[in-house]
Amino acid sequence: MNTFTLSSAGGQANLPLQLTERMKEYYQRYTNLKVVPSNGDLVLDGSITGYDVTPIAPTASDQAGQNRLTIAVQVRFANNKDETKNFDQTFSFYQDFPQNQTLTQNEARLVPRILDQLVLDIFNKTAADW
Repeated sequence: MNTFTLSSAGGQANLPLQLTERMKEYYQRYTNLKVVPSNGDLVLDGSITGYDVTPIAPTASDQAGQNRLTIAVQVRFANNKDETKNFDQTFSFYQDFPQNQTLTQNEARLVPRILDQLVLDIFNKTAADW
């Protein structure tokens, strides 16, 4: 598994490392696969392509009632045992937070939840039947 990169304008500097480490840990916990530096049966890499906050749920006064943090990850997957399973796909997930709070106030709570769901979605697409 290669380290994911950050290709978006937003996001914490260590976000790619957080995602990579969560991925490694999840694969090692739920499969008999081992992380190797090269020539693996499965090769995963990609980049965080989106880290966006958008207003949602307008109120009667035309202000956002909530904001949404969305993280998108472009994943390239190669299965060296079965090339029909190879893909290049974007995964994204979001969490909402109150309009009267800042992203900074919520990042420590929201980012781990989003990353956990992204890891699960990527795992299910790549190794659920391994």
